[in-house]
Amino acid sequence: MPDQDQSSEKVPPRWLLRTITRVHVFLNRLVGGRAFNTLGGDEVCFVTMIGAKSGRTLIVPLMYVPHGDGVLLVASQGGAPKNPVWYNNLVAHPDIEVRHHTRRMQLRARLAEPEEKPALWPVCDSHYAPFVDYRARTSRDIPIFVCEPRL
Repeated sequence: MPDQDQSSEKVPPRWLLRTITRVHVFLNRLVGGRAFNTLGGDEVCFVTMIGAKSGRTLIVPLMYVPHGDGVLLVASQGGAPKNPVWYNNLVAHPDIEVRHHTRRMQLRARLAEPEEKPALWPVCDSHYAPFVDYRARTSRDIPIFVCEPRL
């Protein structure tokens, strides 16, 4: 008999998450960014990036954390032990487009320096409270990308 204290929550299969993501991106694009801008009630933005290995243009919905004239992108992957795949894309190709509702921003992503992160985490947490749990769930130093307008 299984242990009653074990969590009954299971992580959805990767193929299902990819399918849901693709449908979300498709529906948001279909309506020109006027709808499908949230996930579970929290604001998302759509980040257009170049794949590090494939070289393909990809659109990834990520939690929207406004910061100055740009955004912060948190590579949390729910507190998983590894960085999300898109992390490598931004490291290899930092020039991105971020769309939030109908606003489009041409930004350059850079990894936040360790000394910047204590000031950035409260900003991230205020826009998406589960980031606190994700940090507690992993020993990994979760990266934050500071995305600022391209010059």
